[in-house]
Amino acid sequence: MQNRTSLPAAAAQVAQAYPELYRAYSALGAACAASGPIEAKARRLVKLALAIGAGSEGGVHSHCRRGLEEGLAPEALRQVALLAIPTLGFPRAVAALTWIEDVIGRPGHPPTTTA
Repeated sequence: MQNRTSLPAAAAQVAQAYPELYRAYSALGAACAASGPIEAKARRLVKLALAIGAGSEGGVHSHCRRGLEEGLAPEALRQVALLAIPTLGFPRAVAALTWIEDVIGRPGHPPTTTA
């Protein structure tokens, strides 16, 4: 779980105002992560997929940013959005790709092109 200083502004304000609640939320996230055999990078991709399915632009941004920090390839992040096409539909997948590119296209993470 992220520490309060690395959270987006609104979430950091809630965490600051309600530290016990945020500690409990963080502990729940850690317990969920430790509940089974899925390795960290695969968990990140699953969480990205869940954010895509929920239509959460902020969640997609967060999981992409953290995935890149954890060593995931940009192509893996894009593939998650492409895998959404048959299940969630083309429009949701395209939206997810644009959200992923928001992060991948940032300095230090240039978008890759395919021929």
